[in-house]
Amino acid sequence: MAYVLFTIFLAACFAAGSTGGLFMPGDWYRRLNKPWWTPPDLVFPIAWTVLYVCMAAAGARVAMLPGAGLAMALWSLQIALNGLWTPVFFGLKRMKLGLIVVGILWVAVACTMLALFQQDRIAGLLFVPYLVWVTIATALNAAVLRMNPDEAAKEKAGTPA
Repeated sequence: MAYVLFTIFLAACFAAGSTGGLFMPGDWYRRLNKPWWTPPDLVFPIAWTVLYVCMAAAGARVAMLPGAGLAMALWSLQIALNGLWTPVFFGLKRMKLGLIVVGILWVAVACTMLALFQQDRIAGLLFVPYLVWVTIATALNAAVLRMNPDEAAKEKAGTPA
């Protein structure tokens, strides 16, 4: 049963992650000013693969435990928000809205991690790298927004980026 649950959670992770293939960064993102500490492009698919495996393992460890309803509801919320950020930021080119989404995602991941810790210490630990990564993503989104005021102005005016 654990392998079936892991596979289901992993499928949910990769479904959310598939938005990265549907809404690629493209020329718009490449032209934006970014901070010096922006991870190289190669880091993203590697990091997300590892994170998705950890997230799926955490979900599978907790899913069948008594009293895991809140942890599973939060797990579902964070994966939905995870899948939402890419279309908002790269698809719609809405950096401010992306920052709002990733900020809410950060809160959801932190709450999920805490709820997982209450159920299973290892499951909670498996979410720590994810929270670190979402922290970096939030800071990166904020820095890109701050460093590209012209793009932010287009967004505020409602014009396409």
